[in-house]
Amino acid sequence: MLSIPKDSDHEGREKISALLAQVASSRTSEIPDFEKTKQDLATRHLAKDIHTVGELLDKWLKQKKGNIRDTAWAQYEREVRNHLKPHLGHIDPKLLSVDDLHTMFTRIDETNDSIVETNALRRQVQERRKSAKTRAEKKALAEQLIALPPFRRPTRRATQHRIRASLRAALNEFIAQQAISFNAAAHIKLGPAAKPKALVWTPGRIAEWRRTGLKPSPVMVWTPTLIGQFLDFVAEHRLYALFHLVTLRGLRRGEVCGLPTANLDLENLGLVVDTQIVYTEWANLQTSAPKTNAGERIVALDTDTGTVLCGHLERQQAERAAWGDAWIDTGCVFTQEDGSWIHPGWLTEEFERLVVLSGLPPIRFHDLRHCAATVMLAAGVDIKVVQETLGHSSEAITRDIYQSVLPELARAAAEASAQLIPLARKAKAGTLGQTSAGHPADTLPAEVAEQVA
Repeated sequence: MLSIPKDSDHEGREKISALLAQVASSRTSEIPDFEKTKQDLATRHLAKDIHTVGELLDKWLKQKKGNIRDTAWAQYEREVRNHLKPHLGHIDPKLLSVDDLHTMFTRIDETNDSIVETNALRRQVQERRKSAKTRAEKKALAEQLIALPPFRRPTRRATQHRIRASLRAALNEFIAQQAISFNAAAHIKLGPAAKPKALVWTPGRIAEWRRTGLKPSPVMVWTPTLIGQFLDFVAEHRLYALFHLVTLRGLRRGEVCGLPTANLDLENLGLVVDTQIVYTEWANLQTSAPKTNAGERIVALDTDTGTVLCGHLERQQAERAAWGDAWIDTGCVFTQEDGSWIHPGWLTEEFERLVVLSGLPPIRFHDLRHCAATVMLAAGVDIKVVQETLGHSSEAITRDIYQSVLPELARAAAEASAQLIPLARKAKAGTLGQTSAGHPADTLPAEVAEQVA
């Protein structure tokens, strides 16, 4: 019993000594259970140290540090810092109620409404500044932009579910330690987190985007024609091979940044994905294994991609020779000019810059991965092969992500098929060469038409 408290815990040792003295003086008292006594002593310390939800969350983060992935810990820390402590940090954890959580999520939704309004206002001022005629007008609008809050991302329902899950996990830890008895986060109900659907940039959507500047969905996919235009535009970029590989094979951002040269087998046209570069803070880059077993995979390459990568490695060797002893040997296929790692955040910014310069409708860097899947599906590749190439853990995930894209591909294939049948009624009506919907056949992606043919 006396071994339960630490030598430095004088108060704890006094408690145990008093307990043992009480047992010794009473013939009817039983010797206390060792584990229960240990738990009671730990609970006393927890109750002594924790007076607010903020203190509980700080202690929980401290316990998690080093026991989970750095990226997961960083996400917990952001949720605690940005949402949980500002809204709930002052409350006694024993008194935390479901109503407190309802109030927090209501305030988050109200903040979201404000963010959407200010983002729209900022976008309007930007559009007016682009069309301003005089220097004075442009200056006045620039001053308005400075006075407005910067663009911010709303805390959408999916993020709110993660916030709730983090709080629930933290409270469960302390329920297990008998510091508290009720988990309010386990009893609050949030609306379903609707995943944004992947949509293809059709001519109609492009026209609407050019008119309003708004994307129809956060997740947008280029058609094969638009993909070709982008790759042609970046053909002279020193990282062309990176964009080519991601667009055709669908590697994730961290995976392509951390791809080891040793994992590239150009002779047999394949590569192994087993490493990624991650970061919790901008300056804190580190390598990590993929998050799931499915993420570790072998990816087959086509002949053209093999040729592109071979040319890239030759240029990399020339850069290495030019830098000499100053070259940083990270062992990666894609690096900065001095051999250092490519920062995933920098890669996103560079891609966005190139998309703007190209004049193409916007997509995120991660959407290149969706483009790769769309091209494979349009080419008739079995969805199981697509799943394994992308590193999804199940076929269902692949279908769920691309359920909104597949019907458009199916319609395009149907239209292409219809062009192969020269019906007399079409010739008489003067519609030969047009689809049944009245759209010229040459507006279909050539890749789809060729596949059907």
